[in-house]
Amino acid sequence: MLDFSEALQIAEALIKIRSITPEDRGCQTLIKEILMPLGFQCEDIPHKEAHNLWATYGRGSPVVVLAGHTDVVSADPETDWDFPPFAANTEDGYLHGRGALDMKGALAAQITAAKIFIQQHPDFQGTLAFLITSAEEGPSHMGTPIVLKHLQTIGQNLDYCLIGEPSSDTQVGDTLRVGRRGSLHGRLTLHGKAGHVAYPHLADNPIHKLGPFIHDWTQIEWDHPPEDFPATTLQITDLSTGNTMHNVIPAKVTLRFNLRFSPAITAEEIETKTLQLLEKHGLRHELSWELSGEPFLTAPGKLLNCCDKVIQHLRHIIPKRSTAGGTSDGRFIAKQCPEVVELGLCHRGIHESNECVRITDLYDLSEIYYGILKELLL
Repeated sequence: MLDFSEALQIAEALIKIRSITPEDRGCQTLIKEILMPLGFQCEDIPHKEAHNLWATYGRGSPVVVLAGHTDVVSADPETDWDFPPFAANTEDGYLHGRGALDMKGALAAQITAAKIFIQQHPDFQGTLAFLITSAEEGPSHMGTPIVLKHLQTIGQNLDYCLIGEPSSDTQVGDTLRVGRRGSLHGRLTLHGKAGHVAYPHLADNPIHKLGPFIHDWTQIEWDHPPEDFPATTLQITDLSTGNTMHNVIPAKVTLRFNLRFSPAITAEEIETKTLQLLEKHGLRHELSWELSGEPFLTAPGKLLNCCDKVIQHLRHIIPKRSTAGGTSDGRFIAKQCPEVVELGLCHRGIHESNECVRITDLYDLSEIYYGILKELLL
């Protein structure tokens, strides 16, 4: 019987490193110290403050990528934690610390599975690779996209990618993230005319005009998404005039908003529909957009089949498909890799105080990764 207990030791070592995004603080050095003695060729691809690592073992196809990140979100205020967030305490079967779930625990499981797989099957046909960044939680443009651009330059193809994001719901392996919604941010300013509240006929209150527009905007049926995707949604995240006076009608009002959208609509189509509505309401405006990620959806194929087979065999459950949650680096990887699946620990508790993981979940996830590597590479 294989022993996956090293996953706990690796997770503890990674959690003890205060690698708040985009800092790595030596996490990837620790990982290389494990991978290189196994025969991995490791290439550092830094960019600005971010550390990025591309590591490969073997040669040729298929190319199976294990992707993840060493950075974590802030643990402030640390006084809210029952255990110090970077001490990696273990108690009552749990490992406590920032990144235990998102995603140093999954990284530890990936590394453990890869190590055991290579020790058991050193002469497999194909390539096993790691794509690791320290910029997933923050300035993601400095991380995975930089590695992917480098891989394009050297002509490196990718066949399958398993991302260790915390995808599971209540049991490790019960959910496979097969895609993610796109994310489109915007900033809209409506212009009116300032004036005294006692003489509204001499002013033009942009807030009053904003109300009917927002009503119609939020009623738009943006798309008819695929079965695995929720419909596109619009959320207004901030509204401000900058006005500090109680008796002044403001000259302008600014709002920020975000749309999470499916593959059934493009960012350009969203922008066009919004502009058409602004024109319909006759609003003087300024509008800017920022696309932080395109949507992606992995079609059924060998990777999903392997995940299903291994999880059903080991955990005796049928994993469900999901595209819920926020963005991940899968939105970048899917542009160069035809089959991308997020499979990791349970998501409940990520980014919260007292983040922790069941130690047995680390072992279970390591075993699942090992089984999938066998299915894909043997």
